[in-house]
Amino acid sequence: MSHTTLKTALLASAILSGAALAPAHAAGAAIAEQNADTTVVLVHGAFADGSSWDKVIPLLQAKGLKVVAVQNPLTSLADDVAAAQRVIDAQSGRVILVGHSWGGTVITQAGTSDKVKALVYVAAFAPSEGEASGDLGKDYPVPPGIATLKPDAAGFLYLPEESVRLNFAQDLPAATTRLMAATQGPIQGKAFGDKTTVAAWKNKPNYYIVAGKDRMIAPQLEQAFAKKLNAVTTVLQTSHVPMLSQPKQVADVILAAAAKR
Repeated sequence: MSHTTLKTALLASAILSGAALAPAHAAGAAIAEQNADTTVVLVHGAFADGSSWDKVIPLLQAKGLKVVAVQNPLTSLADDVAAAQRVIDAQSGRVILVGHSWGGTVITQAGTSDKVKALVYVAAFAPSEGEASGDLGKDYPVPPGIATLKPDAAGFLYLPEESVRLNFAQDLPAATTRLMAATQGPIQGKAFGDKTTVAAWKNKPNYYIVAGKDRMIAPQLEQAFAKKLNAVTTVLQTSHVPMLSQPKQVADVILAAAAKR
């Protein structure tokens, strides 16, 4: 092959490669533009904090979504709902409200705003109006992790480090679970007796991620929640924290909720 022929072939290859990439780039730009008016509000659960979403957040941001992780005080349902509602109220466009674990109870109460276009429950409680989280699992065996909870002098419940490793996040490396145990947010035990007064899921599109190997909330109970909500349901064979062990799959569910218009 002559130098001129080789040069021509390389140029043609570059042009064709660029042409192939152009549609994908255009599609990505279109998705980002569509998502520009949408904020994902992430509500963490008990024994965690906002950093529990740190693997999911960049995946959502890469698709053009604004993301805000609420920092729950975990002192009462009313206090946590107020924290979530402050974030919701601060947004100018559409909101996709996501709750993990105890955060499911929070979004059930906090998600009535017209700004909230969908609710996403991640291995989460989903009470009906007038229900308390602590009553929701009474017809199911006590999950192994719940049996290990310890109270401090003020009545806040926390998970011992070993239980975080064995029950809360058993599919994550030990170094990660040690960090999670050290940074966990203990929850005031009385909060589990606080009853909702509304059920936002009755009037919103709902999505539910069941954690099939959950040792904090019975997977069968999660399935029952998903059925009650008539939710688009995804089952992931993970511990109680699928957003850390399978973040892409969790992000995909949130993206699907955001895409629905």
